[in-house]
Amino acid sequence: MIPPSVARNSTDLASLLSHPDNGELKHVAGPAEGEWNEVTVDGGEQAGHGLLVHTAPFPSTIWQQDSLLRRVSDRGFSALAAPAAETAGAGTCKLAARLGVTLLSTTRPVELVRACWQLQQARDALTLDYVRKVAQAFEYPAKDLAGLLAHLRAAIGHNIALIDANGVVQQAGGELARALHEGIDFAPWISSARVGNEAAASVRVDSSTRRGLRLVVFGSGIGDVQLRALSTAAEIMMPAVAARILIDDLASVNDASASADLLRDFIDLRGARDQEVQRRMGERGWRTAGYHLGFQFTPRFRVDPVGLHHAVAHELTGISVESHAVPSSQSVLGWLSFAEPPRASQVEDCANALHGVLQRLRLTRDVALGIGSLQSSESGLTRTLSEASDAAKIAVSRSSSGYLVRVDTLGLEQLLLAWTGNDTFLPAAESMLAPLLSTAPELLKTLSVFLDHESSIQATADALRLHRNTVSTRVQRAQELIGIDLSSSDSRLALHLACRAIMAARDAASGVQASDRTGFR
Repeated sequence: MIPPSVARNSTDLASLLSHPDNGELKHVAGPAEGEWNEVTVDGGEQAGHGLLVHTAPFPSTIWQQDSLLRRVSDRGFSALAAPAAETAGAGTCKLAARLGVTLLSTTRPVELVRACWQLQQARDALTLDYVRKVAQAFEYPAKDLAGLLAHLRAAIGHNIALIDANGVVQQAGGELARALHEGIDFAPWISSARVGNEAAASVRVDSSTRRGLRLVVFGSGIGDVQLRALSTAAEIMMPAVAARILIDDLASVNDASASADLLRDFIDLRGARDQEVQRRMGERGWRTAGYHLGFQFTPRFRVDPVGLHHAVAHELTGISVESHAVPSSQSVLGWLSFAEPPRASQVEDCANALHGVLQRLRLTRDVALGIGSLQSSESGLTRTLSEASDAAKIAVSRSSSGYLVRVDTLGLEQLLLAWTGNDTFLPAAESMLAPLLSTAPELLKTLSVFLDHESSIQATADALRLHRNTVSTRVQRAQELIGIDLSSSDSRLALHLACRAIMAARDAASGVQASDRTGFR
């Protein structure tokens, strides 16, 4: 039973329009703003105030439409809502504007009156209604966090976002305005914010895997009563969201671990083909054909590797090129792929986009970035990834370049020589290679060429005109003397840098130009 008149607190048009169960209310004509202390149902024959809701359809003829509007205005009402009011003629709409009567269309007038009652008299009822809808949303299984947020958004009829201090992590519905995000107080458990016509209710997410998150319900035209009710609804949603984050993070960690193992297997092949590795890469959608640009984000100090991987993966979605990012120890190793040869301007745009990712990441994390050169095919993918990894190791100490090193811009050999040629590295290199310098100089030369040729026994043998067994024996002997495991990429890089430093110093002493020797490969 609908009461003929509801009166207590005021109801404003913006709040009604933003109410998820307003009977499909739409503004048709007249003032687009309004606030009413009374809502009357089918009582237009008596004097009244505020909003008049007709359950009967709006008249279809122009003279009847005009007559109804004049009668509503004469009896003191400032707004009229009726089914099919959107069919009002142009003249009727102008009359509504002239009379100052807000004309509204509603498909379900009973539902509209109930929404008015909730906003005016039954704040607890509105809250309970939101809570009931949240509970119903939980009945539908969600495969991930995005699915859960979409279910909740559909249930309560308002936009939902998961945010941190830097911006939106994920959202369902509309886009959270930056100004509204900046107005949200992250300190209290529950907070609300208003910027113009936009409003948000938020609650801190109690997550064990991700800190600093808030769940936000937001939209335009939300009144104070709705905002308080939505704050409670957000608090009810939060545990399910936190649980979903944990489930997704565990799945992400497992997937990231599998991805890291697969990428390591691929790199260890050094360009050779392996059907099983190819099959696993195909299942993940990893392109090996085409053209690739490798990159690696490396922390300068200890950071949360899971959080770094999440952050990089999220940032890469803003780059309009196929991209992949895989955890690699504490770093994130990845690549961009192109089906066709990219133009030089495209490569430059991608490098600039990666630089932009670095700059945003450095707002919260102390990381460096290495970018490899553009390469093609499977062997090229291996090469650009190795270049990116080596470049990132150099970038962590190059503040002058913004902790960014691009192999194709400066040339990795120049960077290595610039780094290894300083006064502090050369003594360290001499100490590392002391067993070879003092007793077996031929091993030093063999080892240096071996590392220059990407640890290839055959390529080293060809370069030195030696038998491959001789090279293999010398490399093994050198490894034993200096006590370094060449299966470790970090050890290989350190040893390579040391060899380059020593050989460059010897060349300088004998007047040999670095370009006269075998180049870094």
